[in-house]
Amino acid sequence: MAVAKASRLEPLEKSRLPVNHTALVIGGGLAGLTAALDLAAQGYPVHVVEREAELGGHLRSIHRTLAGEKTDGFLKDLLKNVKSNDRITIHLSKGIQAISGYVGNFKTQLAGEGELIEHGVVIVASGAAEVVPHEYLYGQDDRVMTQTQFEKALETGRGTGRLKTVVMIQCVGSRDAGHPYCSRICCGTAIKNALRLKELRPKARVFVLCRDVRVYGLNERWYGRAREQGVVFLRYDESAKPGVSVENGRLLVRAKDDILGRTLAIDADAVVLSAGIEPSKGNRALSQLLKVPLDADGFFLEAHVKLRPVDFATEGVFVCGLAHYPKDIGESIAQARAAASRAATILSKSEIEAEGKVATVDRLRCSGCGACIDVCAYKAIELDPLLRIAVVNEATCKGCGTCTATCRAGAIDLKGFRNDQVLEAVNAI
Repeated sequence: MAVAKASRLEPLEKSRLPVNHTALVIGGGLAGLTAALDLAAQGYPVHVVEREAELGGHLRSIHRTLAGEKTDGFLKDLLKNVKSNDRITIHLSKGIQAISGYVGNFKTQLAGEGELIEHGVVIVASGAAEVVPHEYLYGQDDRVMTQTQFEKALETGRGTGRLKTVVMIQCVGSRDAGHPYCSRICCGTAIKNALRLKELRPKARVFVLCRDVRVYGLNERWYGRAREQGVVFLRYDESAKPGVSVENGRLLVRAKDDILGRTLAIDADAVVLSAGIEPSKGNRALSQLLKVPLDADGFFLEAHVKLRPVDFATEGVFVCGLAHYPKDIGESIAQARAAASRAATILSKSEIEAEGKVATVDRLRCSGCGACIDVCAYKAIELDPLLRIAVVNEATCKGCGTCTATCRAGAIDLKGFRNDQVLEAVNAI
């Protein structure tokens, strides 16, 4: 079989492609700015595209970490370092209109003025959004707020001087039919704000109504400290969620305590909702432009959760921050630096080699049905708009052979494993 196949072998030449040493970072939040600074420190020009009019992302609404450290100074220094760096170009209030090209040679057109950026890699740090609650009288009573709004009130001192009893409700916009995943950081945020309130008003009563508490990793100690400070954690079942009502001007929260087997009524001065994190609404359009996948929840999906945690299957495109999944400040920074390191492995090269074992199209047989385009995991095949035949981008093709097996007309072959080579081997046996 080996000898028979060898009679049909042909040389497989690896094509060399030049590399543009500029990077594009989509998103100007904590993760995006951290990645941009890391790449700029290594000498690479970086373009940061931010859809909002201001840099900082969610970090602008976070005033303290779970450990109680203030973040305002950190954010100020981060923005100062980015804006003063000559290698970083910032594009505010700009979206992505079109992206073309492949690893080492991308071209991105910005929305609006149509500015064109040529770059070698892309780092997706487009962030996520806080779920807007539609329950528990949110938006109907000013005493009902989210953890983000409550944290701001604690930091400014507005309206917190009268607080004697505060009820926090967990899993609002998380672990339900609309958002079946856990947003991970909600429990930690609730504990952080509860400890901050107890620090400001030691006699204040704080009740946390939760299905369970998930302060993962070493953060478990802050849950223990909250218990020691007198924060009361009451579990509720998903089938019997708490109820919030206004009676005679009072804000009442009713929740069933499974341990006592009774429904408790708590007279609250404020109800704080731990709203979850949901994917950015622009993820779908951005994923189609970059030809990268999303997971079932709408967050960007990495190539491999353990082996390639910040890479996409599409070469030259990387992900970090909330665009990947909900995470805290430390995780965002670590992942941003990992993405920058992976991007630097491409930017550090003067040229890259395209794989020799790639798919090739027989133009006379191709009917332009597009079946190969649908099954290609690397989005390496496109349909020529004039000739209406499939065209393989050798720079992104990985030679998996899925398109070859899918083509009904046998119009696509895989170099090194052509049909005639395989048939020669089969005939020999």
